[in-house]
Amino acid sequence: MKPEEQRPEEKKKPDEAKKGRPDLRPKTEEEMEVLVRILSTDIPGNKRLIAGLTRIKGISWSFSNAVCNALKMDKSKRIKDLGKDEITKISEFVANPKLPAFLLNRKKDYETGENKHLIGSDLDLQKEFDIKRMKKIKCYKGVRHIMGQPVRGQKTRSHFRKNKTVGVTKKAVKK
Repeated sequence: MKPEEQRPEEKKKPDEAKKGRPDLRPKTEEEMEVLVRILSTDIPGNKRLIAGLTRIKGISWSFSNAVCNALKMDKSKRIKDLGKDEITKISEFVANPKLPAFLLNRKKDYETGENKHLIGSDLDLQKEFDIKRMKKIKCYKGVRHIMGQPVRGQKTRSHFRKNKTVGVTKKAVKK
């Protein structure tokens, strides 16, 4: 059947024909993806403020909600619509939050005893130091980390079998 002979409902729309191929036409300003950098994290500009802040390592949904409420910012506002002053306000507040302790991710710090909120690489570094300390003092969690076993009480009968030999291995044949 030739394309001219097809019924109108059978003709493919141009968008359906290109489904698997990338769009090669130049993008307009509205279609271009805008990235906004907040606290050394690139956040897509089309995200809403409350969801965009959760892209930053160390910021949960509840903390993001608390930041928006404390700074009296609209949660449904798009990240790309934020001004430079609003971004600096968010950065300063997250660096030194005035929120209740239950929202912070580092309560009663081991060395200082104060409540902190860590983000990004500081959070990773502190977690690594905590694991090293537990291994050094050989507490239960430290010993589980050393052995490569689950730390938080999970069962090990059917899971956590990676990097272990399972089954029967043959002995080397002697000549």
